[in-house]
Amino acid sequence: MTDWYSLDEWFCARLAQTIHDAEMVFHGFASPCATIAMHLAKRTHAPHMVLIEGATYAVNPDPWFIPPTSNDRALMHDASYVMSFEELFDAGARGDLDRMFLSGAQIDRLGNTNVTLIGTRDAIGVKLGGGGGGCNLSATVGALTLWTTRHRSARTLVDRCDFVTDLGHRTPDGTRAELGHRGGGPEMLVTELGVFKFCDGVAVLVERFPDVEPAEIERATGFAFGTADVPLVPPPPAEVIELVRALDPLGVRQREFAPRELARMFELR
Repeated sequence: MTDWYSLDEWFCARLAQTIHDAEMVFHGFASPCATIAMHLAKRTHAPHMVLIEGATYAVNPDPWFIPPTSNDRALMHDASYVMSFEELFDAGARGDLDRMFLSGAQIDRLGNTNVTLIGTRDAIGVKLGGGGGGCNLSATVGALTLWTTRHRSARTLVDRCDFVTDLGHRTPDGTRAELGHRGGGPEMLVTELGVFKFCDGVAVLVERFPDVEPAEIERATGFAFGTADVPLVPPPPAEVIELVRALDPLGVRQREFAPRELARMFELR
């Protein structure tokens, strides 16, 4: 074990902390940080969680390592069950899924995410890949953990999404209650700069990484939030960092981060 660890390792560790024990948790396609966070939580503080893989729908698998693609059979190893596509979405519609991980090219202060387009429907600047079934699930899942590793770009955390792909606490059409959706909406948002909590449906900064000042986060964020006396993200234990490395020996998680972020190192204490 080295005396230093990297931001990408710490990020996965903090993301894992948003999971509570005994929850049924799901993530989407191509989400290595969320994948690692879920397996990390399962092996540490949430041993009774039900882990559902995002592309294979394998339930509680025990992979030897996290592969480069989320559709790899390695993520089905030793699973207790493999759900069908229909079973997964039926579980979501019934409200049986307790938590889902979501990200987006844009995330607004109300927790809406956008993976559809940048611009307007009449003047599309960038056409994105789309959300698959995320919109349906985001309406009924008990709680959402949002994450992004592109906060510093100043283009990701915005006051209002150009297009709402996945539901936050309020959309231009109304609140979740007004729209008749049972899901609880976004609970936490973890970025490479800090951690936000949704209080009364609005994102509030509650933690920052120690090498980032509140003013930096403010410049990178398209909405106002509290910046006074923001506590630091609690440092991860050495054994958690070791487990991140053991789960992801290929460093697949690093694909989500810009080179500048991968250069950020912290001393184990």
